Amino acid sequence: MYTVKGKADKNSLLTEHMPLVKRLAHQMKAKLPPSVEVDDLVQAGMMGLLDAINRYEENHGAQFETYAVLRIRGAMLDELRSSDWMPRSTRANMRKVEQAMATLQQQLGRPPSESEVAKSLKLSLPDYQDLLGDSGGHQLVYYEDFHDEDGSDGFLDRYAVDDDDPLKSLLDTDFRQTVIDAIDALPPREKMLMGLYYEEELNLKEIGAVMGVSESRVSQLHTQAVARLRTYLRERSWT
Repeated sequence: MYTVKGKADKNSLLTEHMPLVKRLAHQMKAKLPPSVEVDDLVQAGMMGLLDAINRYEENHGAQFETYAVLRIRGAMLDELRSSDWMPRSTRANMRKVEQAMATLQQQLGRPPSESEVAKSLKLSLPDYQDLLGDSGGHQLVYYEDFHDEDGSDGFLDRYAVDDDDPLKSLLDTDFRQTVIDAIDALPPREKMLMGLYYEEELNLKEIGAVMGVSESRVSQLHTQAVARLRTYLRERSWT
């Protein structure tokens, strides 16, 4: 894998990690609307892999694959953002949901129920659940989260030491533990769902069978859980 000069053989790294790109693309596609093409994600991921190969140095203190995963996923998210796959109206609706959750959390001292969020938004419960269903693919972190609303530098400049090494930056902060704490603060049902989805890697249909609900209901609960996580993280100034 290494040349006589001690440098990583880029072609070998590229060939070896192509399956990783495809696996990450299919994992991400499973969380996105049908309009998103997996081939587009793979193409973007390959660009991320090439970027990782060109930037990686052993003194980064991390295994190459760990570093590459960040670059690959980041490239895929950039592709999703540039193609504007989620309508702005949907993103705006989810911001309203998050704002309602934050207000109710402060008032109640606990995570608000679906009915309470729906009432705060002046929606019927079915209409609120439909809104969640239509917002499938809502992400924990978006590109815009890296900047404050006034356009000034945000997350990265506050918490990243070296923009060329995001892995080291994240590991050197409490971001990972904050996400763990946010998941732990979810209502039991949504906490179980997130565990089945991200740890056990079950798909929505399989999770529905475990929880005794429909696949569409799982999608609604997942979107709501992500909104709760974003609310938790924002209150702690991580997004």
